[in-house]
Amino acid sequence: MAHTITGKKKLLGRIRRIQGQATALERAVDGEADCLAVLQQISAIRGAVNGLMAEVLEGHLREHLADPSLDDEARRTETDAVAQVLKSYLR
Repeated sequence: MAHTITGKKKLLGRIRRIQGQATALERAVDGEADCLAVLQQISAIRGAVNGLMAEVLEGHLREHLADPSLDDEARRTETDAVAQVLKSYLR
């Protein structure tokens, strides 16, 4: 996955922000914060995860699925794998 290696620093930054948001959510729940504050934090985490997913997915599609050296069978296999990940993610 060359795109995750070349964009490693940026991806790790996103992941660390998500970790920070999850820690803040944990503190909010543990501290019995207002429900609205908890919901807002959950929403922020979801948005951050969706952004991370979109970035990695776009890189994967561009680097792997759009690779002109793929034959039809490899492209079909790759497409099926991406579709399966998306189905799982969107459940």
